[in-house]
Amino acid sequence: MLTGNLLWVLVGAILLGIAAGLNGTFAFLQKQSLVGDAAAHAALPGIAIAYLIFQQKDLPILMLGAAITSALAVYMIQWIVGHSKLKADAAIGFVLSVFFGIGIVLLTIVNQTGAGNQSGLNDFIFGKAATMAKSDLVWLSSSALLIILMCLLFFKEWKLMIFDPVFAKGIGLPVERLRVLLTALTVLTIVTGIQAVGIILMSAMLIIPAAAARFWSNHLGIILVTSAFFGALSGALGTIVSSFRTGLSTGPIIVLCAASLFLISYFFAPTRGLISKSLKKKAFKQRNVAKEATNHE
Repeated sequence: MLTGNLLWVLVGAILLGIAAGLNGTFAFLQKQSLVGDAAAHAALPGIAIAYLIFQQKDLPILMLGAAITSALAVYMIQWIVGHSKLKADAAIGFVLSVFFGIGIVLLTIVNQTGAGNQSGLNDFIFGKAATMAKSDLVWLSSSALLIILMCLLFFKEWKLMIFDPVFAKGIGLPVERLRVLLTALTVLTIVTGIQAVGIILMSAMLIIPAAAARFWSNHLGIILVTSAFFGALSGALGTIVSSFRTGLSTGPIIVLCAASLFLISYFFAPTRGLISKSLKKKAFKQRNVAKEATNHE
């Protein structure tokens, strides 16, 4: 039997999973998933700075701080790649490490202040959806719905931008602005989910459902629906399982559920799954052998 607060958490986790699944698919196909990882880790110093300035755990204020430092991290990655010989993976690793290191230092300072050790900011690292207040869950759900709506509204534009940017420019689409919008939405998705899933693991919610959905189809629409379903299912299962034991972090359980769906997809998906591909290769070889035998006759 679901209690009132658990029901709210469950709804919030499902909406977050759908939002992360949709937005994560576009980021995954745009090859920006690791940028999302850096943005997630970069949220920690923003949360700590916002708490040090305002001395209260007000979720919108903390999320504003997280959004600012996450966006700054993404801009720094783009600047480093554009103005140096470093490749994107090196720039991402550098920015991720620096921002997360600063965040840990600031979090230590917060915990050493008067009421800092009671602030609950440590829950942002691994996520603890069960401790979220109803007002926080309303904010999370509203933000998730906005992300879902934006993904649906810009589906055609982002599809063209990802698969045929030259044609998109040719018909007058503002490709660079669409890229900026997608990046901003990725940051918003991360900021929305870090209290429920955690800073360290939020990027997994962007990557795993999209990667798992890719095994099931080659059509973007089907991939989006499948990714959203996997995200929602992971959020629901993770929330329910984590509620069985007091003190169990929600984020890691949600990610483990998503990882299980990925493994199932990797082995058993009928389109691109390992078993399906092996059977197709075996059938192809058998046809070739039979054709050669026929030709020899």
